[in-house]
Amino acid sequence: MIFQGFDPLFIIIPVVVVVLIFLTCFLLAGIKVILEYERLIIFRLGKYKRTIGPGVVYILPVLEKSRKVDLRIVTADIPRQEVITRDNIPVLANTVVYFKVEKPSDAIIKIENYAFAVRQYTQAALRDVVGNMELDSVLTERDKIAADIREIVDQETNEWGIDIKSIKIQEIELPAEMKRAMAKQAEAEREKRAAIIASEGELASAKNLSEAASMMASQPGALQLRTLQTIRDISQDPSEKIVIFMPSDIGNILKKFT
Repeated sequence: MIFQGFDPLFIIIPVVVVVLIFLTCFLLAGIKVILEYERLIIFRLGKYKRTIGPGVVYILPVLEKSRKVDLRIVTADIPRQEVITRDNIPVLANTVVYFKVEKPSDAIIKIENYAFAVRQYTQAALRDVVGNMELDSVLTERDKIAADIREIVDQETNEWGIDIKSIKIQEIELPAEMKRAMAKQAEAEREKRAAIIASEGELASAKNLSEAASMMASQPGALQLRTLQTIRDISQDPSEKIVIFMPSDIGNILKKFT
């Protein structure tokens, strides 16, 4: 029943306006802004469709879902862990890995959490590499250890679309008893070097004295000059002294009276 004088446009127009507003908001919801260092992975009805970005992009609401991937280099700190060397000595190692997503679609589709996977695989590679080396090599060849770990991890993560840029060994800590043993060894080595240097100095001094004595014996005047120099040095000391000067050939003089 339509009331006399009732205009249906009073109902139709508001409904149309509401529908248009809803459609506009629905369509605008598909507009996204992707930064320069980001990419957007698009899935349409659950299937991979395309990789888009950067800039202003559009995805179909409801029909398409998206995952955002950061292409910048990521710094992942590997927690300190205990590793056993080949000569059965435990050490604590702290590592940092730098990696970057090269293929965003592979990083999303082929691995659940690529950042977590990289950290775990780096830990496993660290145990394998250090476990095949002796303690002395571990302490002196950090760069080689890092290069070996990078090669192993990069080879495995390459199919995930991940590029391992660098791996750094920040710290290798020894057990307390091992530190004490190495400190004693270093102290003994220093004492050994000091004894060798002292003996070499005494040997050189003895050689110089022997040469000086031979030279003075061949030059009688040199011995007298040395005696006078010694007397002068003694006289400079303010303490009271009695100096008796005897000729160097006193032995020959005494023989004449015997």
